[in-house]
Amino acid sequence: MKLSLPWLFKPTIFLLSLIPFLYLLYAVLLDPESLGANPVEHLTHETGAWSLRFLLLTLAMTPLRRLSNSSYPIKVRRMLGLYAFFYVTLHFLIYAGLDLGLDWGHLGEDIAERPFITIGFLAWLLLIPLAATSTNGMMRRMGKHWKKLHKLVYLIGMLGVGHFLWLVKKDLQEPLIYIAIFVILMLFRMPGKALRFGQSS
Repeated sequence: MKLSLPWLFKPTIFLLSLIPFLYLLYAVLLDPESLGANPVEHLTHETGAWSLRFLLLTLAMTPLRRLSNSSYPIKVRRMLGLYAFFYVTLHFLIYAGLDLGLDWGHLGEDIAERPFITIGFLAWLLLIPLAATSTNGMMRRMGKHWKKLHKLVYLIGMLGVGHFLWLVKKDLQEPLIYIAIFVILMLFRMPGKALRFGQSS
């Protein structure tokens, strides 16, 4: 008997994607000592790192579909993109709310004067229309313009890895790994005999 998994695949990915948030929530509520000497900095870093990981996972779904000859990666691509938006929004709210205490004047100064915050904030802003138009209804209403809008994910990915690289002052190993992954995922999208893997994000 052939086992059909579509009904189980997406819920499993959804729950797995929620684990980082649940772990951080558990740490805040029940194990604050695990957050270290600077809990706000730890939460800011972790939510930022997970938002970048989910963004790269989203970009990886089209190449993975081509390499695996399976439609399963595409079935969860939109979900992963929404999780990227979810984690980057948490990242922004923790920074603006817990770190700056909702001091909007200070936030405006940071955005204007600190380049790594400028590009991080821009990446978040660009994700908003992508998240808002991620429904099937919006895809139908926008038609061919939907795909054009969602190609912004490439720029957002570049801004995301740039934000992380600019933020880190000493140990560059982690941001360089993300940059390498992003570059590889972009190479999969280049036209050519060896890298003809897909046309959409």
